[in-house]
Amino acid sequence: MSAGYIALAGNMGSGKTSLARFLHKKFGLVPLLEAQDENPYLADFYADMKRWAFHSQVFFLVRKVRHYGNLAGVEGTPMLDRTVYEDAEIFAKALHQQGFISKRDYSLYRELYDDALRHIPPPAVLIYCHCPLSALMDRIARRGRSYEGGVSRDYVARLNRLYASWRGHYDLSPVIDLPTGEMDYIEDFFHRHELLEQLRPFVNSEKRQNRHEA
Repeated sequence: MSAGYIALAGNMGSGKTSLARFLHKKFGLVPLLEAQDENPYLADFYADMKRWAFHSQVFFLVRKVRHYGNLAGVEGTPMLDRTVYEDAEIFAKALHQQGFISKRDYSLYRELYDDALRHIPPPAVLIYCHCPLSALMDRIARRGRSYEGGVSRDYVARLNRLYASWRGHYDLSPVIDLPTGEMDYIEDFFHRHELLEQLRPFVNSEKRQNRHEA
């Protein structure tokens, strides 16, 4: 059996943060959110990707590994927003493909990542959020994060292709595929019921017994 945490995966704008809030409310899952606002390189990265890409990715890798180290101390079922797999297989790979991370730096990053994987357990279940590129771009624009102002459509499209490829090969745990462009689990009872029924076997029943789950 995999470690007792739930992982949320998906491109920027795919709805992971909204899903994390929803599952916290419904199941009392303990969110461990990605340290976007804590990354001191992020604004510089979006302004000059080639100069700051490696620094930004190493920061995310270090913080993500720390999250995994803290899982054992969480009461209830932890919920990890974005996995370490995505950091390496999607974002760092995309930046390397575009020439923003050099071959030398990418080789070092992969060495750090491969070493970290030896100490990181896979999730009990992975929830994969995905939606069309047009929806991603609209959501990114609407949430108005200043550091995302320079994100190009081509860059997000590249990430989407890498996500689709990674999802096709991922086999470390069960997966719940969540098409967030079509599935409205907030307003639609049937969509919500379908999601919760898929997730219920992976949630600590003692922590959710007094919660409204439907």
